[in-house]
Amino acid sequence: MDSIIFDLDGTLWDSTSSVIGAWNKTLDEYEEIKNRLTVDDMKGVMGLVITDIAKIFFPYLEEAKRFEIIKDCCKSECDYLEKHGAVLYDKLEQTLHELSKKYSLFIVSNCQCGYIESFFKAHKLDKYFTDYENVGRTGLSKGENIRLIMKRNHLTKSVYVGDTEGDLKAARYAGIPFIYARYGFGQVKEYDYVIDSFHELLRMI
Repeated sequence: MDSIIFDLDGTLWDSTSSVIGAWNKTLDEYEEIKNRLTVDDMKGVMGLVITDIAKIFFPYLEEAKRFEIIKDCCKSECDYLEKHGAVLYDKLEQTLHELSKKYSLFIVSNCQCGYIESFFKAHKLDKYFTDYENVGRTGLSKGENIRLIMKRNHLTKSVYVGDTEGDLKAARYAGIPFIYARYGFGQVKEYDYVIDSFHELLRMI
């Protein structure tokens, strides 16, 4: 193995309780919105692309309006996270530090542009990662972005760590092993390896 590629939400951090206030503050500016969102609402859409999130949250709105609102929410989210950060999983930086001594580390997420950068800026963790990619920048699926990262960085023996069925499918599409972060948001029945805390990676790899 030469590298580890990580999902972000539900794998490296939990931003749901951190951003719900920013989202609802933004939604208050739109008369069309019928209800405020909860932390459980946010957890239920983690790992989805923003167009799908918009359909779930605002099914009663026209597509153009949904997209306008979701983009506004995402901007508010990134602005907040960059300043305040979110909940990092236990022993995250310690584990990243140890892993980076042996492997190149990467992030591939279904997030918008600016989200991974907010994670880096808030917690000063960019020093552990070689590269990152997201659907907001490329327009590609998560599996395609994993392949892109591998090609761009000449990787041949990667693994992907994530917490959802979508992460499993992305790893399978890219043809690499999947490590299921069972402490995250999703329920995944098929995987190559499983961890119940982030720092278990040190014993597994």
